[in-house]
Amino acid sequence: MSFAIVTDTSANLPTPWLRKNHIGVIPFHYTYAGKEQDCLDTEAFNGSAFYTSMRNGILVSTSQINPQAYIDCFTPLLEAGEDILFIGMSSGISGSFQSAQLAMSQLKESYPDRQFRMVDTLGASLGEGIWVIKAVEWRDAGVSLDEIARRLLTLRRNMCQIFMVDDLMFLKRTGRVSGAVALVGTMLQIKPLLKGNEKGQIVTCAKARGRRKAIELLAKRYDELVVDAGSQIVGIAHADCEKDADLLATLLMRNHPPKQILTVMYEPVTGSHVGPDTLALFFQGASDVRSK
Repeated sequence: MSFAIVTDTSANLPTPWLRKNHIGVIPFHYTYAGKEQDCLDTEAFNGSAFYTSMRNGILVSTSQINPQAYIDCFTPLLEAGEDILFIGMSSGISGSFQSAQLAMSQLKESYPDRQFRMVDTLGASLGEGIWVIKAVEWRDAGVSLDEIARRLLTLRRNMCQIFMVDDLMFLKRTGRVSGAVALVGTMLQIKPLLKGNEKGQIVTCAKARGRRKAIELLAKRYDELVVDAGSQIVGIAHADCEKDADLLATLLMRNHPPKQILTVMYEPVTGSHVGPDTLALFFQGASDVRSK
C-alpha cells in the first residue's frame, strides 16, 4: 500500500528537495506589513529583507493553523488512495499538531479504509526537517508506513536542538524570558543558549558572554553530545547570519565531522519568534540528550 509523506513549513526544507521527493506541505501563516502570508516556497523567500525589517522594528505576528488547512491538504491524497504519514512541528511550542490530530479524527470517518500515522517530532526547523529526510530515505528503501512511524517516534528523543538568540527582547515578546531578564541580558551582551527539552518545549541550557563565545559553546555542546557523527546529517538554521553559520559549520568539522551539514535560512514563521541573527544547531545524540 502506498503512502504520502506530509509535513509543514516549519520543517524548513528546501523547496526543490520537497518537490523532487513528492512531500506535501501544510503552510503556516504570518502577518507581515499588514498582510497575511505564507512561505511555501523557501527559494522565493527574501530572508535578508525580512530579518532586516524586523531589526528595524517591523512586527510580525503568527496564528495557530486550524484543522481545515490539514483537511484541505490530506483529502486529495486520500481520494487518490494514499495512506498518510504526517511529520509535524512540536506540540510543546505550538497547537498546530493538535489541529492535525483533529483533522485526522474527522477524516477517519469519511475514509475508514485509509491509514493515518501522526508523528509529533518534538522539534521545529531542521529538528523536524531531518526526520522528514530520514522518512523519505526509509520510504524509498521499501520500509513500511508503520515501521517508519515507529522509528520516528522512538528516535525523535535523540534529536538535540540547541540555538542562540541575538536579542532577548524577541523571546520576551513570546514569554520565554521576563522583561527584566531580557533588558539586563541585552545590556550585558549575554547570549543564552536554549534547547528543546523532553516535551519539545524551549528551555535555557547555558549562557555565554558575547556572540563568538556563544557560537563556540554551540560547537562544544556538539562535541560533547553527538553520537556517530559520520553517519548523520547535521542541520544549521540561521536568521540572516550566514557568516556565523559558516563559522559554526567549520567548528563542527574539527573533531566529529558529520556525513553532511545542511544549512538553511529560518523560514519566517519560526524565525519571527526567535528573531534576527538566531543561530540553531540540530544533530542526533543519545536517547537522553534532551535532558542534558
